[in-house]
Amino acid sequence: MTMEPEITLRHATADDAPAITRAIIMAFGEDMTRRLCGDRGHEIIERLVRMDNTQYSYRNTIVCLADGAVAGAICGYDGAKLHELRQPVLDMLREECGTQISVTDETSAGEFYLDSVGVMPEMRGLGIGARLMERMRDEAFATGHDRVGLLVDDINPKAERLYQRLGFRRVGEVSFIGHTMHHMQCEKTK
Repeated sequence: MTMEPEITLRHATADDAPAITRAIIMAFGEDMTRRLCGDRGHEIIERLVRMDNTQYSYRNTIVCLADGAVAGAICGYDGAKLHELRQPVLDMLREECGTQISVTDETSAGEFYLDSVGVMPEMRGLGIGARLMERMRDEAFATGHDRVGLLVDDINPKAERLYQRLGFRRVGEVSFIGHTMHHMQCEKTK
């Protein structure tokens, strides 16, 4: 009989950067990471995580620990800050990797945005992704946000079903870096 790990959630610190980087790359996919950063993807993303002013900053991240080790992470932020938080990412991709991309806005003012969530492969199936999403959604509501949003790839129905179980509903579609994504939102109940 295998014992379930002790699960705790907390706000990330800069020391969590390597694990947060792994989670973000899982959310992006290795192929997308390679397209954006070449062979330096892990290095570049970890630098972005360690910075204070990016959408992937540890300051915008909650981690889930299983028996004390980071088992997953989620990044989220006020959609009104998207351009401010995304610009350092675009600058680093251009300066360090020679990558110039035009990105559709995935969020906007009036929405708290769940940007990236990833769970370590060896920890999947324990409900960690759902716990991370619920915690960040609930914190967004507790800090005055009435709406939480996210994007889900149309080829990922399993993730969409999870999001629906957490109260998210489709509100539109967005073409994001070559993929059709469903924009989903969850609204605070009065």
